[in-house]
Order: sequence, then structure tokens, then C-alpha cells
Amino acid sequence: MKLFRFGEIGNEKPGIIINEILYDVSQFVEDYNEYFFETNGIEKLAQLLVEIQDELHEIPAGSRIASCVARPSKIVCIGLNFADHAKESGAEIPKEPIIFFKSTTSLSGPNDEVIIPKNSTKTDWEVELAFVIGKKATYVEESEAMDYVAGYCLHNDISEREFQLERGGNWSKGKGCDSFAPLGPFLATKEEISDVNNLQMWLNINGKPFQKSNTDQLIFKIPAIVSYVSQFMTLLPGDVISTGTPSGVGLGFKPPIYLKEGDVMELGIEGLGTQKQTAKNWQG
Repeated sequence: MKLFRFGEIGNEKPGIIINEILYDVSQFVEDYNEYFFETNGIEKLAQLLVEIQDELHEIPAGSRIASCVARPSKIVCIGLNFADHAKESGAEIPKEPIIFFKSTTSLSGPNDEVIIPKNSTKTDWEVELAFVIGKKATYVEESEAMDYVAGYCLHNDISEREFQLERGGNWSKGKGCDSFAPLGPFLATKEEISDVNNLQMWLNINGKPFQKSNTDQLIFKIPAIVSYVSQFMTLLPGDVISTGTPSGVGLGFKPPIYLKEGDVMELGIEGLGTQKQTAKNWQG
């Protein structure tokens, strides 16, 4: 199944895509949130669709597409998980996954504007494969890790490099600004993706290619990530984990290239749809 959410900010509703048509399921499902995943919502919805598919209505034309999941308890990210990105960043290839967080208030829709923060001069882009946790995970064995994954989605890990790297402390304050986690357009459940370790991924700025790679280049694959992160914290249903970006980010160029107002980012991952965001300066 392909699950998505739609509607204005603060009034999002759940939907499902069937044969490329976007349907409203809010009459049957409250939201794609922790409770939905915790109570086997995907399996229940699949069974329900057999009975109700003829009752579904298409969403209103022109509807905003929202983040494919409701605000989770946490957004966990894995840093430097592509060797070529580690190299362009001037960093060593990590021996263990590097964990950082994005604030849950950074979550946004796949086509919403990306806000360049106040006093920012180094806002950057990162196309990433993300996945959503389907059930509570603590001290998970790698061999069982995929049982805890609900599905996959596209994520643009927007980053402010000065805040992240030059202002002291950890990376999170350069990662969690408002609008810095566009997610979606949909969550593809596991059976939708035949091989998550072989998906083309790309990102263009103003029509020019900047990132092009494949998920087969991930240093730490999803089972290793789930197992590793669960050794240090409990992952809850609906939590989002983003797996890292390949080379081609603005930081890696000489001189670096960063987003300015009016720049358009277009990105996608094979089987997981596309996003399009326009950068806009913060306005108080």
C-alpha cells in the first residue's frame, strides 16, 4: 500500500493511493500516527479496503500533500552513511553509525516551501531514504530488524551547515529548523519495494543535477541501523529514521553552494515518488 496525508497544516487527513488515484480514508482511520502503527493499522487497513474500496472518495483537487506520517515521537538520522559523502565532507568513514536528531517540528510536506532560517547563509540539501518504525523496538537483533519496519519514504534532510558545524555542540541545531524535514509524498509499505537496497536516488537544483546515487551505496543498511539505534533508545511505532545522503551536497563544492531564495529543489527515489520545494527566506 501507499499511504499519504493531505490537507492544510494542522488539519491533515489520512489517504491511500490505489492505481495512482488519491483517496480519502479519514472516515475509517484517524491518522497515520503512533496509535495506528502500534495497533497493526497497516494490516487492518488492508483488510478493510477489501470491503470499503467502492465507498472511497477522491481527495479534493488541489489538496496540499502533507508529511506521510503524523508528527512522530522522534526523527532519528544517520550521518555520513555514504562513503562518497563522508569524503566530500572531509570526514572519515564511520566505524559505527553516527546518530543525530531532527526536531519533530521540522516535519513538513513534500512540496511545502523550505524556509531558510533567520541569519542563515549556509542552508543545504540532502536526498535520503527514510523508513518508519512499525512496532516498539528495544534491543533488536539485526536478524529480526526488518520485522520492525512499517515502510519507506523519501526525505530531504535540509541542513544549515554553519549552525551544524561551526556553532559548537552537536549537529541537531543545524538540522531541526522549521520545514527542514520534508517527508513523502507517501509511505510505501514493505511489499511495495522489491529491493530497498537497490533504488536510484537523485536531487536537482533549478533543473541541474547535483546528487545521483543508489541505496546500494549505504554503508550501514536498514537492519543494522534498526538494531544499532535500538541499543541506545526505544523506537516507538511511527518513529522516522533517515539513512543518510550521497555526495553532491552544497557543502562539498569548492566553493560551497548554498540555497538562496527562489531556488527550486526536485528530488526522488525510485518507487518512492518525488518532491519539489522552493526555498524562501524567513520572515518575522
